Amino acid sequence: MTALEHRYDFVLLFDVRDGNPNGDPDAGNMPRFDPETGQGLVTDVCLKRKVRNYVELKHGNNEPYRIYVREGAVLNREHQKAYEALGKKSEKQKLAGPEITKWMCQNYYDIRTFGAVMSTEVNAGQVRGPVQLTFARSIEPVFARDFAVTRLAVTNEADIAKERTIGRKHAVAYGLYRAHGFVSAALAEKTGFSKEDLDLLFEALREMFEHDRSAARGLMTTRHLVVFEHGSKLGDAPAHLLFDRVRVEPVHGGRPARAFEDYRVTLDGAPLGDRFVRVPARVG
Repeated sequence: MTALEHRYDFVLLFDVRDGNPNGDPDAGNMPRFDPETGQGLVTDVCLKRKVRNYVELKHGNNEPYRIYVREGAVLNREHQKAYEALGKKSEKQKLAGPEITKWMCQNYYDIRTFGAVMSTEVNAGQVRGPVQLTFARSIEPVFARDFAVTRLAVTNEADIAKERTIGRKHAVAYGLYRAHGFVSAALAEKTGFSKEDLDLLFEALREMFEHDRSAARGLMTTRHLVVFEHGSKLGDAPAHLLFDRVRVEPVHGGRPARAFEDYRVTLDGAPLGDRFVRVPARVG
């Protein structure tokens, strides 16, 4: 594995058409949105889930790309694997040795990438991940519709006279979302997050929606991933100034946006044509 020697910041643009990009369980699974601005939201947790799913799809549950937070996982069992591999015995309420935490980082991709709190009954310590993501926020307000759908079947005998049942489906007609990400080379050194891990992260962000299709999510697509590469671990410019180099402007003339072509995306004032761009981190 090649050590990470540079800091990175990135902008991720993705869109959704006729789908629910991230349902809110506190609101009947309606698409998340900012009630003050009407802009749609997708949480960082949702985006990291899709990255995890892509990595697991590509590499399976194999070292060193195991996924710690995955469906059906019992976390204490995962921690116990570290103790068994190192010939140690876990004790409740006892702090984990650094070798236990290091083993977890070495074997689980999402731990050395995003970090994890593993101070459970079988204590494996805590890890602050080098990769952090913000919520994704839509460029403009989104309008979520609530549709009634019918099913020509019933769940139990008591409802057989109904012949059919009614359900609900929620969808955003169209939304272009923007998220920001940060990669710390200093924290990568501590977790073992490598250059190869970084390339896999960027691959996952580009391809994750291609392998996450469902009727509920409609058509979701990564449109652009712009990566700013610094010349050192500390970095060459503040992240917010780098993000300002990427502009997204509506060109739909005031009518509701319904396609990616309704927006103009530029980098340093020039149209952004390539889907994946890596540029030097500089300002001015």
